[in-house]
Amino acid sequence: MGNLTLGLKKFLANKNTVTVVCVVAAILVLYLGYNARVNAAVNPVEVPYAKETISPGIQITQDMVGTKKVPPAMLEEDEIRNASEVIDKYSNADSVIPQGSLFHKRSVVEKEQLPASIILDYPKGEVLYNLSVNTNSTYGNSVFPGNYIDLYVRITKRVAEGQQATDDQIMYGKLIENVKVLAVKDSDGNAVFANLDETRTPSMVIFSLPHEYYILLKKASYLGTYSSEIVPVPTSESLKNKPGDVKIANNDIKDFINQVTVWTEDK
Repeated sequence: MGNLTLGLKKFLANKNTVTVVCVVAAILVLYLGYNARVNAAVNPVEVPYAKETISPGIQITQDMVGTKKVPPAMLEEDEIRNASEVIDKYSNADSVIPQGSLFHKRSVVEKEQLPASIILDYPKGEVLYNLSVNTNSTYGNSVFPGNYIDLYVRITKRVAEGQQATDDQIMYGKLIENVKVLAVKDSDGNAVFANLDETRTPSMVIFSLPHEYYILLKKASYLGTYSSEIVPVPTSESLKNKPGDVKIANNDIKDFINQVTVWTEDK
């Protein structure tokens, strides 16, 4: 054992030997690193591609997507590598995805990112309503597309300047319930939750209503001698397997609104 230790010390004391060993080790590291890089560039990886031409604004279904193996060296940073990041998403409004091509990140978006995404969702025969909101009225930006809200209305009889409204001049209650939120947008019309890397301030909540309820809500916005405010309140309907239908919650408030307003329509 002592002879072995002595021999090792003599070996390490020889500068020429140590230099040769270091050079060999360096060459081995370079060789292995080069081989690893070559293998990574040559060994094919499986990526999704379009099995058919996909027009702008179309939902990308599973049967539209295939996978094929390509050398990594042929890929750029913006190609999508995983089919799960494509299926059930949408082709961008300004993008045609040719048959056989790979999917690029800018060409595949969430439905909420499409300029006309709300048109895809609301039931036939209903009317879109745009309710002005802010961070406070959306409970700290906690109202999301797909959530259900109730619509409360606060009606105050106008009083002379400098006077304060009394209790008998204020009406407050739930007018319509189980309203599904279709979109939440900022003041520029951008979807608030489309990009989680950006903080956007909600300016409007968009939903649809049966025509009769739409008219009633519009009436509630213009009460002449009364001032009014429509207040969205989140509900637990989103958590149910079968959410309840939209309906009038308070006929007394409904009747009051109809009594103090007139609505004319073209026949």
